[in-house]
Amino acid sequence: MKETIFTGSGVAIVTPMKADGSINYDRFAELIEQQIAGGTDAIVVCGTTGESATLSDEEHRNLIKFCVERVAKRVPVIAGTGSNDTAYSIELSKEAQNLGTDALLQVTPYYNKTSQKGLVAHFSAIADSVDLPIILYNVPSRTGVNISVETYKELSKHKNIVAAKEASGSISAVARIAAETDLDIYSGNDDQIVPIMSLGGKGVISVLSNCLPKEVHEIAALCLAGDYKKAAELQLKLLEFTNALFIDVNPIPVKEAMNIMGLDVGECRLPLVRMEDEKIAKLLASMDKLGIAGK
Repeated sequence: MKETIFTGSGVAIVTPMKADGSINYDRFAELIEQQIAGGTDAIVVCGTTGESATLSDEEHRNLIKFCVERVAKRVPVIAGTGSNDTAYSIELSKEAQNLGTDALLQVTPYYNKTSQKGLVAHFSAIADSVDLPIILYNVPSRTGVNISVETYKELSKHKNIVAAKEASGSISAVARIAAETDLDIYSGNDDQIVPIMSLGGKGVISVLSNCLPKEVHEIAALCLAGDYKKAAELQLKLLEFTNALFIDVNPIPVKEAMNIMGLDVGECRLPLVRMEDEKIAKLLASMDKLGIAGK
């Protein structure tokens, strides 16, 4: 029987930057503490929201090391070590294991992409190289590759592949993954936490949690307790703000929101740039309704 990495709310944590574009480790430590204090059940470091695509090799390793040491086993640390280069993913995954990471998040290969047969070969090679549980990350809107249910079924046979972060947007696919595999499922979309958990999902890997860790934890906890009505009410209360966090390319809006809240996480690295004033106004309006602007 495969072990569950975590249940509840995991945060896809941002990487805070200083004005010169370097990583702000002091602020990163504060964000980690804020998440744990807010009830966050796992921390995902160096994911899409953490701007992994623009981190140097040294920064990637240092962020994982810092996060593991700061968290100190209070909650699981899941490291994003995916790439479109299988050999590089293997190298980074081995390093993450040596640094004490609890699990790995593996995104589908982007740009060069691959076939479903290639996905099986890619993920299997990575899983063979480490002794850590792996979450497959399906986000076709960013990678151009979708993991089919048949491919999930094949990959679920590997002892180290234990879960899926589903951000395809397809509830029908989630239902089939739940019915036809033994993989744990995490929502990769903040607006689908309740429906995915109602199908047996274990929780969420959340962007929204960067701003509202207590609330996202509560939604997941209510689902785990079987109170989907109350969970849905809270998710819908936050829906306008949740949607506003995706009016531009993630993590541009969430960093803007965090800065508005006084969390001082800096700007994104190029090629990501700050949103237009019109979008910032929409984001701010959604925050005002929740009373979190300048919180």
